[in-house]
Amino acid sequence: MRRVTNCILKHNNSILMLKKPRRGWYAMPGGKMELGESIKESVVREFKEETGLQLINPDLKGVFTFIIQEDDAVKQEWMMFTFLCEHYEGKLVDFCNEGELEWVPISEIQQKPMAEGDRSIYELILSHNELNYGTFTYTPDYQLISGKLDPSSR
Repeated sequence: MRRVTNCILKHNNSILMLKKPRRGWYAMPGGKMELGESIKESVVREFKEETGLQLINPDLKGVFTFIIQEDDAVKQEWMMFTFLCEHYEGKLVDFCNEGELEWVPISEIQQKPMAEGDRSIYELILSHNELNYGTFTYTPDYQLISGKLDPSSR
């Protein structure tokens, strides 16, 4: 099982988003955890590698399971640990190997192209202060099959 961390960096009513070149979808900066690394160490390292910014006191706000399913068979599964942070140090890089970095006003996030489950994650984390959980199942070409947030009443 793959483990990834990412962070929603909020500043001046905007968040920093990463536009990935493969599909043109927007995502949260982050990446794969390294062996023996804590989730907090991972998110700080990955975020700095992609953006040049040092997160200050990121808070874990979401733990999500992602499943890639084809013909009722699970092809991949990974866990994503999503943080929220409002303070950072440093200067944003001019170039990122992972895609284009962009400060996006919070009011425009839902209009950006992205994985459908990510829309729910942004909305949930930006509007609820507690730790959130969910499971999202996708086809191999990342069409959402199902999404479940816990508690399901959200």
